[in-house]
Amino acid sequence: MIEQPAYTGFGFSDEEWGLLVGLPQSVLTAASAAESDGSRRTRAETAAGLETIASGRESAIPLVAAVAGEIVSRVGDPEAGEELPVIAPSDPQALIDDVLVRARQAAALLAARVDEGQAGAYRHWLVEIADQVVTAASTGGILGLGGDVVSDSERRFRDRLAQVLND
Repeated sequence: MIEQPAYTGFGFSDEEWGLLVGLPQSVLTAASAAESDGSRRTRAETAAGLETIASGRESAIPLVAAVAGEIVSRVGDPEAGEELPVIAPSDPQALIDDVLVRARQAAALLAARVDEGQAGAYRHWLVEIADQVVTAASTGGILGLGGDVVSDSERRFRDRLAQVLND
């Protein structure tokens, strides 16, 4: 007997599952790219995002737990000391725009395929990932002191993501 992939239990195709599994890490990257913070701050943002993704494995919502588990199995577990590489997109605004389009697609897909509890938990988890990333390191200041916890561009991305996801 051939074991079926986890996503078939939720009624998703391979392509649809790819969208749902790829989006959290893309949200992390876009949230970090919303403000150019330097490599130390970007590493802190990436670590905070990966920790938030990994914590999704403990969700009581099966969809979030399954997606988080799949991501951690692909990219590494922060509890084991694994880190994501820092990604500096050549065009941060294009990345942000693409992530928002895919978030809208994911929200529509979830509305059509799963109950509101699962869909709402996934959408909220994405916004939580963005929030953890943008609050992980202050922007501006001198020698790491002072500055804004969340810059205007980071806040704008997080708010646009929440609006697209109706969260």
